[in-house]
Amino acid sequence: MSQFNLLQSRNFLPLFICQFLGALNDNIFRFALVIFITFKLAGASSVPAGTLVALSGGVFILPFLLFSAVAGQLADKYEKSRLIRRVKFAEIIVMGLGALAFWSQRTEFLFCVLFLTGVQAAFFGPLKYSILPQHLRATEMIGGNGLIQMATYIAILTGAAAGGLIASITGYGPLPVIVTVLVVALLGWGTACLIPEAVASAPGLAIDWHVPRATWRLLRHTLATRETTVLLLMISWFWFIGAAFLSVVPSYGRDLLHADARAVTLLNAAFTVGIGVGSLLCEGLSRRRIELGLVPLAGFGISLFAADVWRLGLPEPAAGLTLGTFFAAPAALRIFIDLVGIGAFGALFIVPLNAALQARAAAAERARVIGSLNILNALLMVASALFTALLFQLGCAIPTIFLCVAVLHLVVLIAGWRALPEFGQRVRRLLRRA
Repeated sequence: MSQFNLLQSRNFLPLFICQFLGALNDNIFRFALVIFITFKLAGASSVPAGTLVALSGGVFILPFLLFSAVAGQLADKYEKSRLIRRVKFAEIIVMGLGALAFWSQRTEFLFCVLFLTGVQAAFFGPLKYSILPQHLRATEMIGGNGLIQMATYIAILTGAAAGGLIASITGYGPLPVIVTVLVVALLGWGTACLIPEAVASAPGLAIDWHVPRATWRLLRHTLATRETTVLLLMISWFWFIGAAFLSVVPSYGRDLLHADARAVTLLNAAFTVGIGVGSLLCEGLSRRRIELGLVPLAGFGISLFAADVWRLGLPEPAAGLTLGTFFAAPAALRIFIDLVGIGAFGALFIVPLNAALQARAAAAERARVIGSLNILNALLMVASALFTALLFQLGCAIPTIFLCVAVLHLVVLIAGWRALPEFGQRVRRLLRRA
């Protein structure tokens, strides 16, 4: 049975659509805010536009650090479908506040709403991943995670493009943004109402509302076993390298390929194309089992394609590339293929790890494990931004940054292999089976 048959299942389809719309709306709001900051609010604020844009990313990530521990506890304690409905209803309220914020065009108000969108996303994360093992069979976990991974990246790319486009519409003020985010939020809540019940995993759990203490205790508990620690850190590492690559791709297109804004979107789309291809291949390559043997092989593929970006070097100066001329330029075609390769191997890397973490975590604490993962993801994404900024400060060219990440990725891959011998065992079995 193909993983696409899951899209006909009531156990999966409503959750699939719900999480897609949530990621879509987050990014529509974020990137609409970036356009408003860059072109409409910069002159009204004493803070430079570039600083405000950079700050917006931190404001969105901060709630994952603050509230993921509490979110994981709630998702374990209570019935999950009801919590999802409440979280998605909260999104309608948050986007209603966002409508007022865009209408008032007050920077502080917009950033407060952006923070609230991060809070809402932080509470949704443990729910959407911990409910999968309750609604899917073991043979469906890889296919389900692959579809979720693919949809998430499509939502990120589509939301980023749509947010910027909608915010750029002239003559109607912020009305197009307001209508869009409210409609998407309403649709998300509507699909959430169709998600089947998922019984509470730990109904007797006492919630610790002390955020710093709850966060520390959660991390200390989930990182106590080697297997869980390796899985958590390897997944978070994927977000480190993904954030690093995505942060430099627009500059690569603009400064090295001399591509216009629409042509640069092709490079961003390359990641999504690759993620989609890899997510769809994952189920067949793993034979519908959670196959950790794919992880080291895929990790090597990521470094191989990233190193090829470095081998390409600095492209020869050329006339500005457009959508029509983009693939006629050899350097542009090669970097596009490399980014598709990074995305495809990235999916083959992350999907088995996510599925293994969900399947192996104890049912009574699965959501809290996902909560700790979200904390580590946020920390590694912040570290990625600092790492990339440091390399720029040291004068590294963008191809050199790709090489640095590729080499560092191999180091982490080897460390993970040594820390969890199962990776090597599964690779050998996978190769013998092939």
